Amino acid sequence: MKIALMDSGIGLLAAAAAVRTLRPDADLVLSSDPDNMPWGRGTSEDVTQRALAACEAAAAHGPDALIIACNTATVHALPAVRALLEPDIPVIGTVPAIKPAAAGGGPIAIWATPATTGSPYQRGLIRDFAAGVEVTEVPCPGLADAVQWADEDGIDRAVAAAAALTPRDVRAVVLGCTHYELVAERIRAAVQQPEAEPLVLHGSAGAVAAQALRRLGERPEPATEVRGGLTVILSGRHETLPPAALTYAEGRGLQAVSHAG
Repeated sequence: MKIALMDSGIGLLAAAAAVRTLRPDADLVLSSDPDNMPWGRGTSEDVTQRALAACEAAAAHGPDALIIACNTATVHALPAVRALLEPDIPVIGTVPAIKPAAAGGGPIAIWATPATTGSPYQRGLIRDFAAGVEVTEVPCPGLADAVQWADEDGIDRAVAAAAALTPRDVRAVVLGCTHYELVAERIRAAVQQPEAEPLVLHGSAGAVAAQALRRLGERPEPATEVRGGLTVILSGRHETLPPAALTYAEGRGLQAVSHAG
């Protein structure tokens, strides 16, 4: 089994690590476009074209399924990618985990990129899945970029700024950008109040990994000792995981439990 993942950058590491946990024997193809990050500053047409290019690069390796492990690309390019690849290659998008967060009751906060915060897309998800729940949308300028390049000071500044906009009484935070999942514990530490119940963070990595297996009619087999391959494509070039990826546990884990693709 071969599963491809696409993102603008290393935000796909969280979903890739989740797939690797569920199926250590799966071959993974990671296709990203760091040369043109961040995609969110472009038009919808720009995002769609870049997403299509990254997906085509991944599809050339013959995956059984493709995960768009990027919220921005899912918003703008999911229909175009599905039109290109399905039904031959099932395509799984990434949606912020607003529904499960709201199911636990409020108040909740949604951390997302400035382009996504307040967008009709996100407002629609809030309307559909969080009616009656107190929701605060928190823009996080610069956080995805800082995570992408493992800029420790930049991450600290962006997390602190977003935490200052987050109400002290929130019970859960939705991580509305896949890059944020790589620094989830730093976000937790910044938002958790000493007197409050443990904060719940809601990412999308586990859900999209499980959905990819369901689309393929496969079951999780986490105990298998077979090590799947790892192929890395950066802006169309065959590479290894970039140094910044190896600063995160997900990146180091993927390198450690994969054989060369």
